[in-house]
Amino acid sequence: MDMIHIESVKYDGTKIILLDQTKLPLEEVYLEIETLKELWDAIFELKVRGAPAIGIAAAYGVALGASQLTETDYASFFVKYEEISNYLASSRPTAVNLFWALGRMKKTLVDNKNISIPEIKQILHNEADAIKKDDAKICASIGQYGLTLLQDGMTLLTHCNAGGIATAKYGTALAPIYLAKERGMDIKVFADETRPLLQGARLTTWELMKAGVDVTLITDSMAAMVMQQGKVDAVIVGCDRIAANGDTANKIGTYGLAVLAQKHNIPFYVASPLSTIDMETSTGAEIPIEERSATEITHSFGKQTAPDGVKVFNPAFDVTPNDLITAIITEKGIIQAPYSENLKTLFV
Repeated sequence: MDMIHIESVKYDGTKIILLDQTKLPLEEVYLEIETLKELWDAIFELKVRGAPAIGIAAAYGVALGASQLTETDYASFFVKYEEISNYLASSRPTAVNLFWALGRMKKTLVDNKNISIPEIKQILHNEADAIKKDDAKICASIGQYGLTLLQDGMTLLTHCNAGGIATAKYGTALAPIYLAKERGMDIKVFADETRPLLQGARLTTWELMKAGVDVTLITDSMAAMVMQQGKVDAVIVGCDRIAANGDTANKIGTYGLAVLAQKHNIPFYVASPLSTIDMETSTGAEIPIEERSATEITHSFGKQTAPDGVKVFNPAFDVTPNDLITAIITEKGIIQAPYSENLKTLFV
């Protein structure tokens, strides 16, 4: 089975089944999630990760939580539902898809307040399924638009993991690469390892190799050198939030790549579904940046690599200013500067 067809998030009505991405690439383990606490932990611990996949998991989470409620009247059911939604919203602050999916599920609940509670529970399940199906279509469309920017024989550089396991299917940044592969194009990829959790090394290389894509792993600090040597034709990354002015939050290290790409006259592309574009956030300065445990750096994968007591700064994301972004690839087309004006056209 090709990597792009592996489902990282599934729901059978009683439990959520997640591909545990912390076990990759050595083990392909699926978790059976039956409680909200288990799902919260899975999101926070990056067992499920990637902005679209987090949104899908959260949608299934509120459907699961709602299915377990015993309230029989709408008012009481709504209060408990809000508690479930707010709890899941607290798991990770930066990825806007989490809040987008929870908002879409809440709208479904409100729009169906005049039917029975059992019917509401089923409709919530159906809506979560629809979010997942929509994401697969969106990723395919992003891939189609992104493919127009590629030429046979190109070498791309990507950061973190924005592939099939981060979404319902295909991914965002990797979607054009998969479609190019399906069409017989020769596209090569450099994958940054992506510190501190090595999503590029553990996940991107794993899924690209499964799909038969020519991928070479490099450390984050090697990107400048491969660009200087003329080995990179374009950089393409995913993202966790795009502000209304086009500033983009993505995994820590992305901003540095954008600076390097501009220095070496290399196009820098961001692939994003509309659900990741936050028109309520004016600029990147307003995007909340998650800071994670110091032990992810001092004790990476359980092995101590730094002195006891050393001070650590561990932001999970950085913000790339819009003037470093060549284009944003969405399911509705490719957007270029001025982003403050052109992003609005996507929502008309």
